[in-house]
Amino acid sequence: MKIIAFVLPLIVATVALADQDPNRPTDRIAADLNISEAVFIECFKPVNPEPDKYPTGEEQRANKAILLPCLQKANPAITNEHLDKVMDTYRPEGAFRN
Repeated sequence: MKIIAFVLPLIVATVALADQDPNRPTDRIAADLNISEAVFIECFKPVNPEPDKYPTGEEQRANKAILLPCLQKANPAITNEHLDKVMDTYRPEGAFRN
């Protein structure tokens, strides 16, 4: 009796994440904002997410003041409200409002 063994390759799906906030899928965020993933990652680099995931209103505004204008250079149609909606969609702890 012959035994034939087949080895199937292991396929691992990877999700691109922002270096400063490894909990958000940059590819999906970028798609929802209608920009390239590279643009989102570059714009997110100077943002300082709160390590405990509960930023103060001041911290949120400071980060938004960096992120939103950069994203709008790539897609002027991105509004503050749209950015909030997209980011809330992928925020691991859910929507956060101060």
